[in-house]
Amino acid sequence: MDQVRARKALLAVAIASLVGLGAHHSTAARGDEPGSAVSVEQLYGRDCAGCHGLERGGGFGPALSGPAFAAKWAKKGRGALGAYIRETMPPANPGSLSPRASQDLAALLLSDADAVARKTADASGEVEIVGLGNSETNHDAVYDATLESRRQVLQKLKTVTDAMLQDPPAGDWLTPRRTLDSFGHSPLDQINRDNVADLELAWSLALPNGTNSINPLAHDGVLFINSGGTVLAIDGDSGDVLWTFSRTAEIAPPAPPLTQPRGMTLYGDSLIVPTMDNHLIALDMRTGNVVWDTAIAPSGGRLRITAAPVVVRGKVIQGIAGCGLSGECFVVALDAATGEEAWRFATIARAGTRDGDTWAGLPDDKRWGGSVWSSPSYDFVTGLLYVGVAQTYNIAPLMASGRAGRENAALYMDSTLALDPDTGKLVWHYQHMEREVWDLDWAFERTVMTLPTSEGPRRVVATMGKLGILDALDARTGEYLFSYDLGLQNLVTGIDPETGRKRTDPALEPELDKAKAICPFATGVRNWPATSFDPDTGLLYVPYLKACMDFVWKPGGGFDISYGLKVPTDSNGKFGGLAAIDVAAKKLAWKNEYRGPAQSAALSTGGGVVFDGGRDRFFRASDSETGKLLWQLRLDQVPSAMPISFNVDGAQRVAVTTGAGNPNEVTSRSLTPEIENAGPGVRLWVFKLRDPKRS
Repeated sequence: MDQVRARKALLAVAIASLVGLGAHHSTAARGDEPGSAVSVEQLYGRDCAGCHGLERGGGFGPALSGPAFAAKWAKKGRGALGAYIRETMPPANPGSLSPRASQDLAALLLSDADAVARKTADASGEVEIVGLGNSETNHDAVYDATLESRRQVLQKLKTVTDAMLQDPPAGDWLTPRRTLDSFGHSPLDQINRDNVADLELAWSLALPNGTNSINPLAHDGVLFINSGGTVLAIDGDSGDVLWTFSRTAEIAPPAPPLTQPRGMTLYGDSLIVPTMDNHLIALDMRTGNVVWDTAIAPSGGRLRITAAPVVVRGKVIQGIAGCGLSGECFVVALDAATGEEAWRFATIARAGTRDGDTWAGLPDDKRWGGSVWSSPSYDFVTGLLYVGVAQTYNIAPLMASGRAGRENAALYMDSTLALDPDTGKLVWHYQHMEREVWDLDWAFERTVMTLPTSEGPRRVVATMGKLGILDALDARTGEYLFSYDLGLQNLVTGIDPETGRKRTDPALEPELDKAKAICPFATGVRNWPATSFDPDTGLLYVPYLKACMDFVWKPGGGFDISYGLKVPTDSNGKFGGLAAIDVAAKKLAWKNEYRGPAQSAALSTGGGVVFDGGRDRFFRASDSETGKLLWQLRLDQVPSAMPISFNVDGAQRVAVTTGAGNPNEVTSRSLTPEIENAGPGVRLWVFKLRDPKRS
């Protein structure tokens, strides 16, 4: 008790003595105080002095000054120290300090030695091969052998070629949805409908804090994951961390991203990583060292990267989102070897250009929206890149100019774009909804498949928007083929069978300050949790949410609509689940409904199993043909991520991350108030089949 009182007294004295010191300020000191301005000395007094002492000489915690501290951190640099502080401090609430505050504290702690400060001024990132506890001492034979074995695991990684992207090894997951056609399907069948009930935990690992919804990659038994700006290479068998890279560049105010980039991609000898400050960086996949670093958009504003990149014919393709109050979004291609920009395509048709006459005569600076929230798809058959474009957030101009029609269509909102990946030229486009003014866009993955028709096999690109309506197009020409409606929306009353043009209920047309009861809610029947297509069953698996909204148009500039979450009038107390659509037959094969809305992407496998996860914290496996529940496990937090399956030494694994309430999960919480909101933290879970010798 005396020690506890002494610690509290020391902390109180530290804070009191530092009030008013403002020589070195840190804005957004904590993640939950975005507008605060507090000196870094005050920050140290508040969060550090109680353990490490006012003079940084140690107390309950180790010394943060002196030769030993300088020897440990001078070489690693401010970036690495800031990342360490961000991920681990304060012990009772790690991750509560903002990236900027963590970097300011690192600079303060290293400022005693000018030489150290000069060496650590560059915060572009630090990489570390991980040893036993990152210890600087006790390098005995066990330590050296462990470090060498980890290096050997990394050195065995094979170069990722274009041929591998076209036909990936069955046990790898090299791109965001495993294959560039966005199937999100694993052909592995060791875990199957007959034995999935024997699934058990292989290992788990706490990750740096972030907003989750992240997509691991797997190559030759090594996992790669990015959480909160820290990239990790992990031994898929043991769960040992092989190297880490911390991107510590600051996100300038006033608008930090709502979510971190959700994934990465592998190509050549590099791991291509999008960052929260709108860079694309290439890391050597065997060492974590930076190969190139390219800024593709300004940071600190509203533009942000959320989608993972893909690589097509030697070009890294990346979309930009977040242009709610501008029309600055685009798709960009960089040379995969050098990071140099090859081409850029703007997602809003400008005045005087092709399709520029579809914005009711608006000047370019009034044409807003066009975010690219999801990764593009590529078809090796047609040679085309398929990109989904979102809506406009400022509907007043479109409301003023009348109902739907080409002159008011607002291209390329709510469209599928087919681009030449070599040049970025538009080959064709299809707009799924003209003049979409309800924030119910079509921004998600485009799945490329071959479907049987009366005229023979046909290459098709299919996508489902927030309305829960699936549109299928000819992949070569963009010709409309057909639609399928899950039946969870009330806005679209009819679809033209020849063109796919949607007719909306006139009663649900926005009116000034008047609430309209519209289904679904603005996050949609489906959102970022991706679908999975099983080529063996021909079924598309769709994680879905069942909810409605009070939609209100409030003109006044900027984002001029609002919506309140509503329970559907025909609710049965179940607010989401997993639906299986027979795409060729245009019908529902089966549907599993759960109390907790869907939160993870779907993952189908060659073993006749499809995985999904919900807000109720259950991670489930169902029979992919019938929907029968075969296995489920309640995890520590919500599996709000992209599950994958991969091989380690011939043994199949399934991986998923949990936690950190992404925006999609947060918005649906009030539907199930009895489900406790999870605390902070992100964790990677890896599952395997139970060893029969232990049965």
